[in-house]
Amino acid sequence: MKRAEIEETVRTFLIEEIEVDEETIRPEARLKDDLGIDSLDFVDIVVIVERNFGFKIKPEELSDVQTLGQFCDYIESKTGEAPAGK
Repeated sequence: MKRAEIEETVRTFLIEEIEVDEETIRPEARLKDDLGIDSLDFVDIVVIVERNFGFKIKPEELSDVQTLGQFCDYIESKTGEAPAGK
């Protein structure tokens, strides 16, 4: 899956299912502080990612993920197309 497809899928589910304000969605946005994603939202996001991208999220793998861009990097690495330079 291409990076643009990942970003669009993530953007869509953040807006439609997590009810994040579309204006706040940008790569440097911090998941908790800027997007307001709490622990219950993360549970929903895990289910949505597993459904949309076909892999299981291991919570320990997300310990360093702070921004939306890093979250998309993580998904990209799991879908077989690692980001350039990583």
